[in-house]
Amino acid sequence: MKTYTNTGNKDTRSGFGAGLTELGQTNDKVVALCADLIGSLKMDDFKKNHPERFFQVGIAEANMIGMAAGLTIGGKIPFTGTFANFSTGRVYDQIRQSVAYSDKNVKICASHAGLTLGEDGATHQILEDIGLMKMLPGMTVINTCDYNQTKAATIAIAEHQGPVYLRFGRPSVPNFTAEDQKFEIGKAVQLTEGTDVTIVATGHLVWEALEAAKTLNEQGISAEVINIHTIKPLDDEAIIKSVKKTGCVVTAEEHNYLGGLGESVARVLALSHPTPQEFVATQDTFGESGTPAQLMEKYGLNSASIIKAAQKVVKRKK
Repeated sequence: MKTYTNTGNKDTRSGFGAGLTELGQTNDKVVALCADLIGSLKMDDFKKNHPERFFQVGIAEANMIGMAAGLTIGGKIPFTGTFANFSTGRVYDQIRQSVAYSDKNVKICASHAGLTLGEDGATHQILEDIGLMKMLPGMTVINTCDYNQTKAATIAIAEHQGPVYLRFGRPSVPNFTAEDQKFEIGKAVQLTEGTDVTIVATGHLVWEALEAAKTLNEQGISAEVINIHTIKPLDDEAIIKSVKKTGCVVTAEEHNYLGGLGESVARVLALSHPTPQEFVATQDTFGESGTPAQLMEKYGLNSASIIKAAQKVVKRKK
């Protein structure tokens, strides 16, 4: 079984900051807008090096989306930055009307997503943003797993024509993907090969899926792990190919099971290859205040929960 090494914990929001810094140097069409969270979004270097291309909007997220849409008309590639809750729920009307409906080339970059926002509590821990954004026609939805992948994704979406929602997080998490990786929008990454169960994971749950796969392998259950960084457009072909071999699937995400990756996978399989499936996700609930580790354990978003789901779904296919 192929193994992966954690080269050191890093926060994915810093991967976004590093990618934006590089874009500032290589693409003069890229501009950045922030809603009073420059430090939290790691946009400091871009602001310092390209002040003429940086716009501090203040606590006015709806205005930020409108400004970004307008900037595309002049050929700019705007990257907006704020917390995921404020990037989606607070400004959904503006995104729908000014960005998605008009197919504007806006990159909506959202940090502090999911439960791992931590101590700020339920009002800030959005667990429905993937569902909100994937329902918008033409919106590409990306949820990265580590620092390196977030940096690569940030650079890649500048070359993609059309609106993008890029989701990442606050805490330091294992950094295990290649530093020089080629990020392909809409292309799943198979991390391990297996024959008994497919584990389809996204975001912070990808590392947990790899840890689960090691334990499952020791138990005699061969797990195939697929990193779905792009939730829309989904790599249907990769999912179907894997489950045809394994016969069952577990989906894992830091999001509500309603509207997230799991439902997208279920749709693909229902239409093409009906398969037993288990969901590792929050169960139609809001979060609460606590450390990221405490919350991930309480809400069952960890390797232990993936192991239990895999054991259960393997039995279901027999």
